[in-house]
Parts: sequence; C-alpha cells; structure tokens
Amino acid sequence: MIACKEKIAVFLSSMQGGGAQRAMLKVANGIAEEGHPVDLVLSRAWGPFLDEVPDHIRIIDLGSRRVLAAVPRLARYLREERPAAMVSALDYVNLVAVWARRLAKVSTRLVLSEHNTPTAYYGSSARRVRHRIVPGLARRFYPWADDIIAVSHGVAADMQRYFRLPDGSVRVVYNPTITDDFLRMAAAPLEHTWFAPGEPHVILSVGRLASQKDFATLVRAFAALRERREARLLILGEGPERRSLETLIESLGLADDVRLPGFIGNPFPFMRRARVFAMSSRYEGLPCVLAEALACGARIVATDCPSGPREMLGDGRYGRLAPVGDVQALAEALEGSLEEDGPPPVESYEPYEQKVVVRQYLDTLLR
Repeated sequence: MIACKEKIAVFLSSMQGGGAQRAMLKVANGIAEEGHPVDLVLSRAWGPFLDEVPDHIRIIDLGSRRVLAAVPRLARYLREERPAAMVSALDYVNLVAVWARRLAKVSTRLVLSEHNTPTAYYGSSARRVRHRIVPGLARRFYPWADDIIAVSHGVAADMQRYFRLPDGSVRVVYNPTITDDFLRMAAAPLEHTWFAPGEPHVILSVGRLASQKDFATLVRAFAALRERREARLLILGEGPERRSLETLIESLGLADDVRLPGFIGNPFPFMRRARVFAMSSRYEGLPCVLAEALACGARIVATDCPSGPREMLGDGRYGRLAPVGDVQALAEALEGSLEEDGPPPVESYEPYEQKVVVRQYLDTLLR
C-alpha cells in the first residue's frame, strides 16, 4: 500500500479490553484502507487484540505501564511524527491525549471518542480513585480537543450533561462493527455438540466477565427459565468474575446447562446458530455485540440499560427489552423469544458498517 494521504494516529492504552479497543482497531484499519498511513499508538503494546493488527498499520509502543506516564512520550511522538490528526478512546486515555498535544505544541487535530455512558460508568466505579477524579478533569480539559465523538445518542446526551459540555458539541458516530469479512467469519463451521440437531435451544451471550455485563442476573434468569423448560446457556468471554459466576452456576445446579468456555476470537458462528442472543449489561455505550447479533439474524433480548440497546433495537421492534437487574423480567423475555415462530425481525445494520463509519471519522478528523 502506497501512503499518499495525511497520516492519522489512533491512541489507546493497549489492545487489552473489550469492545472499545476492537472498535478502534476497525476504525484504524478502515482509515488505512482509504490510503492513509496509520499509526496505532499504544501506551503499552500488549493484549489479545494485538495479534489482529494488520501489517499495514504501524504499531508505536510508548512502553508506559501506566497511561498517565505516557504523556511526555506521546508528546514526543507528536512532535517527531506530526500526524495530521489523532483520535483517542476512553476517558483517562482522552485526557492523556489532550495533555500530550498541549505539551507537544503541534497542530495535530485531536478528536476524543467516548464509548461508555459517563453517569453509569463513573457512578458504578466511584470506589476507584481514578474514576472519582476523571469527571472533573474531563469537564476542564475535554474542551481543549477539536472534536468529541460519542458512540450513541444516549452517550452524547449524557456526556453533555455530565461533563457540562455545550449542547451539540458531541458528534454521534456509531462503532464500525460490520466489516467486509464479517459474513465470511460468521459462515465459518462450528463444531459444538450443543448445536447438533435435536439438542435443546441455546441462549448465547458474549462479553467480558465483569460487573458491567451483569452475567449473574442472566444466570439467575436462566435458572428461573430452566424450571419451566429445557434450554442451555453459553457465555463467551473472560474476566475477573469467572470464579464468582462458576460458584453461582454450581449453587443453582446448572453445571450441565451453562458453559463458560472463555474468550472466543470468532463468536459469530455461535450467534448465527443460537436461538436467542442475550445481553444483561448494567450500562453500555453502544454494544457492538447487538449489531453483530442483528447482522447474524439472531433473536435478541437485552437490558434497557443506558445506553444503546433501546436505540439499536428500535424501541423494542427488533428485540425484547427488560429492565436492568430484573431477573424475572429477563427470564420472561428469554422465554418469549425462545417460543417465537418464524424468522426474527430484521433491522438494517448499515449504520454499523465499517465503510460508513470510517467516512464519518475521516470527515471529523480532517475537516
């Protein structure tokens, strides 16, 4: 690939994590495919998604174990490489990007992106010192950026309110969930005994095993459902709550019907074959897994959390919504979806296609 356009930098803490890191990697790849040289600048180059970075994206490892310590190194990168624009993602990473550009004294255009609903995210994380001080810092320093992107209208409205930003100052650009190779990946064969003919219906969920995703409520809802009918629950992902979830599964007598197989690089064949895709999150920004499930033609049950699910599911036209943390309501929604006849309702996933989203990012970065 011959580089003939402006260089773009994408700044992240690492390639460890979940939807935000994967979404920004897709943004980076899409920008590179448009002919722009792209640097993926990482505070520390590690994490499972690092192996997914294509060869035409240059990885810049700042070698900082703590993101805050990357400020001078990021400033040096900006002075030496002079990218035309840089986009960063996630609260404290955005702050480091703002400070580094000010320290570097360069003309690089800076765009910040927010992937979670601030009110829910910081309210649930107040026990962490960093999360107690970030909102005040964001109110003070986010306006130093040239533009701010939110991944949903709910996130944008919450940011403007919580960070006291002017109305209309946050632009909504969805995550680039659906790529050119998405259907190829979804069509991959799947060898799993639970999906063999004649087996009970499978309810699938995908996400990091962490408090935000509230898989405990999903497991309890499945237990209530399991008392009335035969089904199985498969949760793909890894995280700090694995042990507590395993304990809960054992205590409810569900060891034969619930599986936690860990992180799966290509979950889309599972989405295509599952009877229902379930999401039990306490909060989100714009959950990529819902767009993926829509594209895979799955029936969907999701919590009506802030924000994204109601927006993506058309106020419930394209999937069932249940209150956050409500075990009984979630169980009833799962049972209703399992009993539905005919194909699931169809929603266009064009707003989440990589090419559509990348054009919006480039318009923001280079305007």
